Amino acid sequence: MYQHVQPNDTNHNIHANGHNVPTKATCNNGTMCANGSVGTEGPEATETDTSGTGRLRKPLERNGSTPNDTVHLERRLGLFSGVALIVGTMIGSGIFVSPSGLLVRTGSVGVSFIIWLACGLLSLLGALAYAELGTMNTSSGAEWAYFMDAYGPAPAFLFSWVSTLVLKPSQMAIICLSFAQYAVEAFMTECDPPRGVVKMVALVAIVMILFVNCYSVNAGMAVQNVFTAAKLVAVLIVICGGAWKLLQGNTDHLSNAFSGPLPNVGSIATAFYTGLWAYDGWNNLNYVTEEIKNPSKNLPRSIIIGIPLVTLCYALINISYLAAMSPQEMIESDAVAVTFGNRILGALAWLMPLSVTISTFGSANGTLFAAGRLCFAASREGHLLDILSYVHVRRLTPAPGLIFHSLIASAMVLHGTIDSLIDFFSFTAWIFYGGAMLALIVMRYTKPNYPRPYKVPIIIPVVVLVISIYLVAAPIFETPRIEYLYALIFIFAGLIFYVPFVKLGMTPRFMNKVTLFFQLLLEVVPTSSMAMFE
Repeated sequence: MYQHVQPNDTNHNIHANGHNVPTKATCNNGTMCANGSVGTEGPEATETDTSGTGRLRKPLERNGSTPNDTVHLERRLGLFSGVALIVGTMIGSGIFVSPSGLLVRTGSVGVSFIIWLACGLLSLLGALAYAELGTMNTSSGAEWAYFMDAYGPAPAFLFSWVSTLVLKPSQMAIICLSFAQYAVEAFMTECDPPRGVVKMVALVAIVMILFVNCYSVNAGMAVQNVFTAAKLVAVLIVICGGAWKLLQGNTDHLSNAFSGPLPNVGSIATAFYTGLWAYDGWNNLNYVTEEIKNPSKNLPRSIIIGIPLVTLCYALINISYLAAMSPQEMIESDAVAVTFGNRILGALAWLMPLSVTISTFGSANGTLFAAGRLCFAASREGHLLDILSYVHVRRLTPAPGLIFHSLIASAMVLHGTIDSLIDFFSFTAWIFYGGAMLALIVMRYTKPNYPRPYKVPIIIPVVVLVISIYLVAAPIFETPRIEYLYALIFIFAGLIFYVPFVKLGMTPRFMNKVTLFFQLLLEVVPTSSMAMFE
């Protein structure tokens, strides 16, 4: 049973939002815990951050909760769950939608295949750089936490502003729309599914995923692990089908891979957008580092196992597609995987739309799992609404953040399309990916003696930074579009809210009542609130 410590407890005062917060607590060894929790970690439990943000650095490892500890997200994710989160999030709708998009933008089978491999290598290099950042700062929030350390609160706020309102919800919306498209097509073979039905199925998927992740962290990861295993079986079916066609001598579409004109610089950049969308999710594990067991080891290990596995799967899947159909047929197909299944599996062709729905559902689950942690971390610092940093008193899930992301994703499902969302997402995301690479480089000089349990050669973040600049700049100069200007305006528009509400700390009076209302409605408390379980 959960209960608050009573207001007359001498170790507590009343928070403005109406809940009790600790003012001090003593560790078992007689020292004062800087975060107000009772623990056994001793004087090394926290380390002062010299970045100027005033925060206290959390230890690299935390064994979990102790009696009368503060409410927090527990470390429950091991190596297998880490790999499952990476693989399960990356392998979603992209490989079943993007192959034709890459062919359209490159005009060459060979060039498109090279871009597939290059996207995998770029994702691996970026993730290895993130592994260093994630073991330096094990707070949840990924780029937000790294921007706080390297640049201070303003750039970090701009990231949380854009990512919370656009990037993560749009990613969730794209995946759920793809899920719905394939799920509905399985029952409508004679005509295209009605757009309204597709959107309703996507909304149902969002609600189901939200319920699972609010119910339990273990339930959310169990769904992730099961669906990751199922989608790897589906990938294996595609690869085996392609191998069977190649053994029959169907190599015509692979023999002249580099025929045709080479794409220009801008086309290559937009082709990378399409390919990198299929790989997106390589950084999702960094959003949940507070919940990873032994993160200094399991974070880089999960990356080194997961991303090469995905790259290998993607390369073999593309070869399988070309063994069963021509490049033109791939371009004309609205559902490449379904067309492939009809060619190879015969009476079992229904397995392909089922496999895609499984894959996309698992990817959406992992996306929401990570997105809720970004809300949690940024709100805990005061960069978003306070209520978004609260966790459920019994289930210890960041329910408000999960609900908030799901609501925005639902709005995007109702009013957006897959193609328009992908281009906006990729352009904006790589601005911040490049910013994270620069943060790592900056901290090599500003914090040279900071503990780095995992360290990458400096050339890796430099290379990824240069490529990210190219991916952002090339489409602007090659094919200028008003959408790129809108994206930049939206990013810097966050300063309008940052100055009064974050920097100056202005808070409308009614927000305390709103926070208290949702706190009681959702049964959530801030992580600084002392709780007792009995």
